[in-house]
Amino acid sequence: MIRYLKSFRPVMLTVLVLSLASLACATPDVLQTLTDLPGLSSNDSAASDNTAAEPLPASQTSLTFITPTPLPQDVIAEADAEEQLLINLFQRTSPAVVSIDISQRTEDETLFDIGSGSGFVYDTEGHIVTNNHVVEDSDTLRVTMYDGTVFQAEVVGADPFSDLAVIRIDVPEEYTLIPVVLGDSDKLLVGQRVIAIGNPFGLSNTMTTGIVSGIGRTLPSGSFSNPLIIQTDAAINPGNSGGPLLNSNGEVVGVVTAIRSQTGTDAGVGFAVPVNTIARIAPQLIETGTVEYPYLGIQAIGEISLAELALEFDLPVQEGVLVTEVIEGTAADDAGLRGGDQTVNFRGNPIVLGGDIITAINDVPLNNFDELIGYLVSNTSVGDEVTVTIVRDGEVLNVPLTLGARP
Repeated sequence: MIRYLKSFRPVMLTVLVLSLASLACATPDVLQTLTDLPGLSSNDSAASDNTAAEPLPASQTSLTFITPTPLPQDVIAEADAEEQLLINLFQRTSPAVVSIDISQRTEDETLFDIGSGSGFVYDTEGHIVTNNHVVEDSDTLRVTMYDGTVFQAEVVGADPFSDLAVIRIDVPEEYTLIPVVLGDSDKLLVGQRVIAIGNPFGLSNTMTTGIVSGIGRTLPSGSFSNPLIIQTDAAINPGNSGGPLLNSNGEVVGVVTAIRSQTGTDAGVGFAVPVNTIARIAPQLIETGTVEYPYLGIQAIGEISLAELALEFDLPVQEGVLVTEVIEGTAADDAGLRGGDQTVNFRGNPIVLGGDIITAINDVPLNNFDELIGYLVSNTSVGDEVTVTIVRDGEVLNVPLTLGARP
């Protein structure tokens, strides 16, 4: 189950307190276990049978302590340097991280809180980046800064496909905003350290660390899929939504978005929208309030690998995008791409074969449909001319086309 990380209200915080008074309710057996440990004595238990306790052998009454060998100074220095790196990173970046409280208005104009999330300062004009799912149901927004200052905010623009939104606060001239520094998510490698700062369960400015567990993941987003998602094991929970995922330099490499969990809490599988998507989307949201995506105009097989189909149906290639349908009036239709013309059964599912197989776009090889969508989102704009390489009836063709806008 994919759980998006907006924290919903009301929040119930249960604190379990273990009291020494509970020992009064313990059974005699339990208390006996607590006192009759080898090498320990109890005056109460000794008096209970009116006999002197037999002395135990020295081997059972003495404890041997091993003095550990001191760590080499270079090891200690390395550990100290690691701590200082994280401390310094938090001190530099946490002033840019904010908490966002979301309220709705009832029919009688009464406001009530419905949840909270995180965000980060994008520029000195008061723009803040967060998740679309954090703000999509809001009537009012309150932003709490790192120093406790609270501002009202308004939504500038939102994009359900990327699950990104930009909100804005008006701050007085004397108030200093500290924006984040954007990194480059294309340079991320599995195993690289990442740091998340946000407000899980309303606990403001919480920092957790982990690694990049995977790249190029896909999350469902409405009728489309959001590609190129970063997977991380950094602990994130409801309320982290919209907060930054940082590299060791303190640069934002992603926006924390969701977790895969059966319980609704962190399970070591978190997801973040890559920062290069933010770099393309945020300026559009600030300028127009909406985002325009390039559109090829095809339907394709996405969940079954072409390699599996190639083995079963003797297809000419094992990597690429198998076109099942071409949408009328789109760029693909204008360029003459072809959809499938025969329906077969594959493991109990109907599959349409016979269409073009797209193997590359602008000479960039494609393994599957997600990679095609990811390339279009990250590297192209509406109106761009691209060249798709297709395999048709065993022949390789290069087809130029001009991208339209996604409806």
